[in-house]
Amino acid sequence: MDDATIASYQTVIGLEVHAQLLTHSKMYSSDENEYGSLPNTNLSVITLGHPGTLPRVNRTAVDFALKMGLATNCQIQRENLFARKNYFYPDLPKGYQITQDKTPICYGGHLDIRLADGSTRRIGITRIHMEEDAGKSMHLAGETETLVDLNRAGVPLIEIVSEPDIRTEEEAYAYLAEIKKLVQYLEICDGNMEEGSLRCDANVSVMLQGATEYGTKVEVKNMNSFRNVQR
Repeated sequence: MDDATIASYQTVIGLEVHAQLLTHSKMYSSDENEYGSLPNTNLSVITLGHPGTLPRVNRTAVDFALKMGLATNCQIQRENLFARKNYFYPDLPKGYQITQDKTPICYGGHLDIRLADGSTRRIGITRIHMEEDAGKSMHLAGETETLVDLNRAGVPLIEIVSEPDIRTEEEAYAYLAEIKKLVQYLEICDGNMEEGSLRCDANVSVMLQGATEYGTKVEVKNMNSFRNVQR
């Protein structure tokens, strides 16, 4: 593909940022929320989804989600509902994730980012919703078995979903950096990407310059560093 053809297209990017919340307990149970504990020790019948157990939402996690919504100029949903999102993963013991679908706690916001040339760009925030994290599967080199640690299952998350307003890798980097600074300033997430407390999925497409319809979207999941996002 020649340079002229490449120049006739523009990149369209939307980011979904998952931030683990710095609560003492998990999203829907009193199990301890602590990174680095011995495997499979921060568990209970609620996290494991035993029959007859009922979840109860973590009030602090709700407060943290509201903080992020207000900091990103969002509207606040007064009535919140939760739904089951079905997955069949070995590290999701209940067989479903409790999340928000039609009623995200925050919606319709924006975040201004500053670029290297001193200009600013406003990136729309589609929604911020609360959900729980899955456990962690570990595949050891040279081994045929998969190890599962369920300590992370049920850890509270907020997912911050941007509008497809990002056009360059520089803007993607600046947006993610601003999100990280914001959650750290609000003291709702430590922003440690190496430990997985801040993760990012990118929805990427291309379209002709000046076009109004987006191209086919491709999702790149679980990027755990600024460099990976910028690439």
